[in-house]
Amino acid sequence: MDLHQIPTGFSRDLPQALPIDMDYLQQVMLTLLELPSPTGYTDQVVHWTCEELERLAVEYELTRRGAIRANIQGSRRAPDRAIVAHLDTIGAMVSGLKDNGRLVITPIGTWSSRFAEGARVTVYTDQGSRSGTIVPLLASGHAFDTAVDTQPVTWDQVELRLDEQVYSRTDLEMLGLAVGDFVAVDANPRVTPAGFIDSRHLDDKAGVACLLAAVKAVMDSGVVLPVDCHPLFTISEEVGVGASAVLHQDVAEMVAIDTAPQAPGQESIETRVTIGMRDSSGPFDWHLTRKLIALSQVNSIAHVRDVFRFYRCDAAAALEAGNDIRTAIVCFGTDATHGYERTHLHALEGVARLLSAYMQAPPVSSSDQRKLAQREDFNQQPMEEAGEHPDPGPEAATAQTEPYPEAWRNN
Repeated sequence: MDLHQIPTGFSRDLPQALPIDMDYLQQVMLTLLELPSPTGYTDQVVHWTCEELERLAVEYELTRRGAIRANIQGSRRAPDRAIVAHLDTIGAMVSGLKDNGRLVITPIGTWSSRFAEGARVTVYTDQGSRSGTIVPLLASGHAFDTAVDTQPVTWDQVELRLDEQVYSRTDLEMLGLAVGDFVAVDANPRVTPAGFIDSRHLDDKAGVACLLAAVKAVMDSGVVLPVDCHPLFTISEEVGVGASAVLHQDVAEMVAIDTAPQAPGQESIETRVTIGMRDSSGPFDWHLTRKLIALSQVNSIAHVRDVFRFYRCDAAAALEAGNDIRTAIVCFGTDATHGYERTHLHALEGVARLLSAYMQAPPVSSSDQRKLAQREDFNQQPMEEAGEHPDPGPEAATAQTEPYPEAWRNN
């Protein structure tokens, strides 16, 4: 698990993570979850995030479509860094009006209609919003008997039932319903006494809350960062665009925050931080990833490494857009991703603590301030044969059994 030694090239002389205001993190997360933001309908959540950055006294600017580029000034301008989370979520769009008064829908983002069945939703028309429910075409066993158990799981097998007296296409048109109306799925969040959070859209509202909590910790502490840090909030990650057009040109390294799937064949765990080694677009930067692992080790942040085979994040979009930057990903372990998701406050605190340490750490390489480096000051990955297995010592055992001894011992 996390009994590995600090990666080669790093020492224990690394920044200490800052205390995280967990009441703040939880409240921000719950507020964000109540703000609908399917990709393409994100203005409201952008305005709220801008207001929160103002409350934290953090400067920011907006791109044309609403991605947010914030700035925390460090003692040096370059090579600077970015940390990115996305404000958009999965959702749906009206693609047809049916003669029975129901709506045909198509997904926004990649998710199964299995998790859409029974979901409470809000439809945003040009005349205002309407509530409803996504139901299977064969929704009642009293009417269709065992056929309800054998219908396929596809988006062609569901329809949207409005909470209105509509029984024909004409009724829908009279209410202002039209093809292209956005459909937001209600989050229905719940925080349990055991510290679990059950909700839709933890991807990536929980990640945004972690980033804002880490920013708050830095601002409250008054610590001077070694280089400028740019918290970024993107609005189109779920459709693959993400951080393609939001980066400052002098950013040399970027850490994405996202969800890590907990499932058979995966290492991710709901209660721990996950450091991704690669996603479906390819490996993350070796040096930046090992730096995050070293920071986790030094700060006793319980973590695992994982590989994501059917998954991509903001980092992939940034690289595909032609940005020559180092990328890595820090995740909170999540069960049933893109469905009715569940994570744990331990994982969220761990992510925020790790981000607070990363913001205080020096850049991966001083040569990154130049767009082109000389060979003599370019990084090297270790190639030598490993020596004897060292004793991990009591600190490693403590990191595994008591990942947050101060913050959680009495909770």
